Amino acid sequence: MKTFKRHLFLLLFIFLAGNALAQSGRVILARIDSVLNAPKDMVATENMMLIDKDGSQKVRKIKIYQKGSEKRLVRFLSPADVRGVGFLRLTKDRLYLYLPAFRRVRRIASSVKNENFMGTDFTYEDMSQGEYGKDYAAKSVRATAKQYILKLVPRPGADVSYGKLVLTADKSNNVVRKVEYYSPAGTLQKILKIDGVKKIDGYWFGTRMEMQTVKSGHRTRLEMSKIQFDRGLKAGFFSERNLKRAE
Repeated sequence: MKTFKRHLFLLLFIFLAGNALAQSGRVILARIDSVLNAPKDMVATENMMLIDKDGSQKVRKIKIYQKGSEKRLVRFLSPADVRGVGFLRLTKDRLYLYLPAFRRVRRIASSVKNENFMGTDFTYEDMSQGEYGKDYAAKSVRATAKQYILKLVPRPGADVSYGKLVLTADKSNNVVRKVEYYSPAGTLQKILKIDGVKKIDGYWFGTRMEMQTVKSGHRTRLEMSKIQFDRGLKAGFFSERNLKRAE
């Protein structure tokens, strides 16, 4: 009888501990999403570097407009061979690409969301990521002295290509500092690192990020040269028509 009670107590403890971790994971992930999407809108100019394994680089300049967690418009400003190329996200499932050479807007099919965007290490799916908590649930949480480390798994029915994300965020401000992307088979595919964290106009933000594809060693580095928040961007700005306009 005593053995049975000990086993019952142990099972109850494991259940309650697991439930508490799941709840704390949800709370932490909600705070992370809240910080990511705190500004009403954002306009940023960024320098983009595509870096091969041997160190050779291609440099581009882009401008990003974002409103809330849903709407996003990206325009390439230079060099000449990519100037005018644009990407538009209206919702997670409504993505568009504009190529000036063809003078038309193309809707991005769900079947190609895991393809790389314009030679970068970011896929269309990465470009369309809004709130992590909409697609992923925190399966486990562990903490170091200064950071939380969350293992995220896809929610049932979520239209994502990754089998797992391991996300690291600072405890002090809930800013994401690192994301590891794993295939459904469990292979580490990519690593995103974020630094240059600053408080700008009351918002915590990482001003530098780098995505690396593990297999090829190729990297895409983004460095912000200018950023503005709460400019009053209208929802109508994010349209197929506006996607075609050059800066």
